[in-house]
Amino acid sequence: MNGKRVTTHWSAADRLQARYPAITVDADSIFIRDGNIWTSAGVTAGIDLALAMVEDDFGREVALEVARDLVVHSKRPGGQSQLSLHLASQMTHHPKIRELQNWILSHVAENLSVPMLAAKVAMSDRNFARVFQRETSASPANFIEMARFELARHLVESNSSSLKLIACKTGFGTEEKMRRVFQKRLGVTPRAYSERASTDLRAG
Repeated sequence: MNGKRVTTHWSAADRLQARYPAITVDADSIFIRDGNIWTSAGVTAGIDLALAMVEDDFGREVALEVARDLVVHSKRPGGQSQLSLHLASQMTHHPKIRELQNWILSHVAENLSVPMLAAKVAMSDRNFARVFQRETSASPANFIEMARFELARHLVESNSSSLKLIACKTGFGTEEKMRRVFQKRLGVTPRAYSERASTDLRAG
């Protein structure tokens, strides 16, 4: 796999990269195809990879039919990071905060201000911020930014919409704000990330 881009479970990504420096390990992707090499992030991610293989060989309709038989999504949104946000919310002990996390993940395009979120869980702004930080190890602002970023990242990868529309769909509001977050978290602009994703797809 020298010279190839691969993935594995996030917990083993650093070890894999250190042991085999000639490969490029993407710790966030659920599965990757680079040429004739396919890799997945774990057991359930192997289902995603297998469905992608079915789609590649027999077309999208057959892949969707197989997915329906298996009662799974044909393509899960986001990468390991996005899925981990959903898993993290399930592990939150405070029931109101857990429900709010799931609500945020389904409403990232809305105006998610602290006063509005605090009101949803019947807390004062100050107490809400303190409890949310304690339960999630992240401030409300950081959690919201990550949720928006991961959804935007998925949409940019899929090239399904213009960057302006993606910024609106994900709650960033403007391309410039979305660009700053991509630069902070990935070190590249959304446009550069989109071009890289397109190049990887063509290489596959």
